[in-house]
Amino acid sequence: MEMEGEKTEDEGFFFHEVSFVDRDGRLRTSRVPVVQELDRRGITQLPQRFVQLKPGDSVGPTQCCTGSETLQTIDLSMVRDGSAEELAKLAEAAKQQGMFLIKGHGVDSSVLDEVEAAVKGFFGLSFEEKKSSVGSYGSADNMGYGRNFVKSEDQPLDWIDRLAIKALPKGATDGLNVWPHKPANFRRAMETYVDQSRNVLDQVLVSLAESFSLDKHAFLHQFDPQGSEMNVRVNYYPPCPRPDLALGITPHTDASALTLLTQISHGTHGLQVFRGLDHDLDGRSGWRTVVWPSGALLVIVGDLFEIISDGRGESPWHRVVTQAYAERMSIALFYNPAPESEISPVKGGSGTYRKVVAGEYRMHLYGISPTKKKEAILHAKKA
Repeated sequence: MEMEGEKTEDEGFFFHEVSFVDRDGRLRTSRVPVVQELDRRGITQLPQRFVQLKPGDSVGPTQCCTGSETLQTIDLSMVRDGSAEELAKLAEAAKQQGMFLIKGHGVDSSVLDEVEAAVKGFFGLSFEEKKSSVGSYGSADNMGYGRNFVKSEDQPLDWIDRLAIKALPKGATDGLNVWPHKPANFRRAMETYVDQSRNVLDQVLVSLAESFSLDKHAFLHQFDPQGSEMNVRVNYYPPCPRPDLALGITPHTDASALTLLTQISHGTHGLQVFRGLDHDLDGRSGWRTVVWPSGALLVIVGDLFEIISDGRGESPWHRVVTQAYAERMSIALFYNPAPESEISPVKGGSGTYRKVVAGEYRMHLYGISPTKKKEAILHAKKA
């Protein structure tokens, strides 16, 4: 179902109109404020629907940050040259942290510059221009310009505007108005970035297999070159009047196999990862702000890779916080096996995971989200 955008004349605010099925099975409609327009109006009070955090909490999903997290940086050029040390670092990062930075990845700097400029150009448009440039569709992939999933009137909302597109397989969006017409180079810039990034993620899958002493195609062979998916989500987080109360994205794991994240607004840090006692790094558990140097790309292990790898890599519980005075933008690429493919855990890991159909698992995760802990993955574990 397509989601529309409208303006309330008496208040002068813009809204995304979204539809959902409530607990009684009835189709309902909700009007969600466009946060970028709230910021442009200069609001000083956070609307109640966006309140999620509870300052002073010492544990749990609403807990405030307890420190910073320095990630492993993997030099893929050294991996290509056969560095055993880099492969060991990669295996440790996938298992212990569930995310890692990469350099020497091979994505041209000119490609990154062009796609970043295109994203800034899109979110620099007025709300009316964005809505006329691209549609919005409420489906499992929630494509187009609008909101993340909204399931009820009382659901706390994330402080985010986003643009979502299925970039692979080719032709997946034929007949849908999901590629912005403005800026004029947006589609070309994004598709070039996606094509180069797919090569990077294919190399990461091969390198991860080698780092775990498996056949190098142990993971990649589950990604059909013609049917595998790359979903693009461009995230826009405007300045927030109460960053102590709001979240950019609620705590979650990614349903993907791997996620490639590039940060456009360099110098600001919003990504946080939760470390419990089983992943304690320095004697404290809680939310950690990820230290993310400018120019680095970040890879996040998703649930599907945790399943495929039989627990050799683990998807991290993470969230995004807001900033008071800085806008933030990022591009997330979610790499998945074809939705109809049955993916199998590679033997020799924990032995706790079972076969799942990739698309069915993603629908399961979306269906139960948001959750207060890492819960969806239980669906893929043996009884």
